[in-house]
Amino acid sequence: MQCTDLTVEIKSAVDLLCDTFRRGNIVFTCGNGGSMEQAMHIAGELVDRFRIERNALPVVTLGANHAVLSAWANDYDYKTAFRRELEALGKKGDCLIVLSTSGNSANIIEAVNVAQKRGMNTIGLLGEGGKLQDLVRVRLSVPSYDTPRIQEVHMVLIHIICELVEKEMKRV
Repeated sequence: MQCTDLTVEIKSAVDLLCDTFRRGNIVFTCGNGGSMEQAMHIAGELVDRFRIERNALPVVTLGANHAVLSAWANDYDYKTAFRRELEALGKKGDCLIVLSTSGNSANIIEAVNVAQKRGMNTIGLLGEGGKLQDLVRVRLSVPSYDTPRIQEVHMVLIHIICELVEKEMKRV
């Protein structure tokens, strides 16, 4: 994989998120395992605050409602659980941030496909490979296949993005 200039992708992600919030739309996040925790971390930083006092920003982490997640996964299939939540909540103009170190998580691919069908924008925090590379609109790819290293860089990217979004939204 050819390395991209992450500063360009970070700016694209920040612009996309700020535009989403300014229109009154919602940002959704999702991931599996450690990436789920990072998806929840994004929501916490943007709903609450990162570094400065400001208005709350609407962010929802798919899968965080354990009753919905476990009911759907038990009755149907975990692969479609995030998709199902987006079918219930997502609408045109919303944005989906996905985190996947492999880029091949079936449930996240399903969510991205639904997001695109609904006219939602997509941002991916990814590792080096996988199908998601070509599916998301904005791609922040860490040039590695080593899950811990990818997640460490994802956390830095999350904090940079949250700080820049917060500064921009404070101006509104």
